[in-house]
Amino acid sequence: MLLLTIRTDKPEAELGLYNGQTQQAYETWPAHRRLSGDIHRKIEQLLQTQQRVMEDLDGIVCFAGPGSFTGLRIGLSVANAAAYALDVPVIATTGDEWITQGVARLQAGEYDPLALPHYGAEAHITVPRGSVTNQNQRQR
Repeated sequence: MLLLTIRTDKPEAELGLYNGQTQQAYETWPAHRRLSGDIHRKIEQLLQTQQRVMEDLDGIVCFAGPGSFTGLRIGLSVANAAAYALDVPVIATTGDEWITQGVARLQAGEYDPLALPHYGAEAHITVPRGSVTNQNQRQR
């Protein structure tokens, strides 16, 4: 069972390639603000190190958080899109043993309908200018 692992919750991103619980390849790089531009190329390079292509994947395990709002959205979006395109299962897990847990769930035939983020707190989203909420706050 060939699995891709993705972790993008912090400035240093991580990708792994596993055959079951056995690590075949692993890469970390300082993605920071270049994550969305680098992640697809990095996945392709990781697969090439093992003479593999995306179509060889049997599943995707990704770190769900908590962590960077934008980083998690990018990594989980890539995981969900790849899982859908390849028709393979996706698992989102948390904690120090996220890879082990994710691989075990996939081997047990479990998967998530979508890999969803766990931010660890409510997202701090700015209210758009001109919105009713923003106008009411100014009148106070």
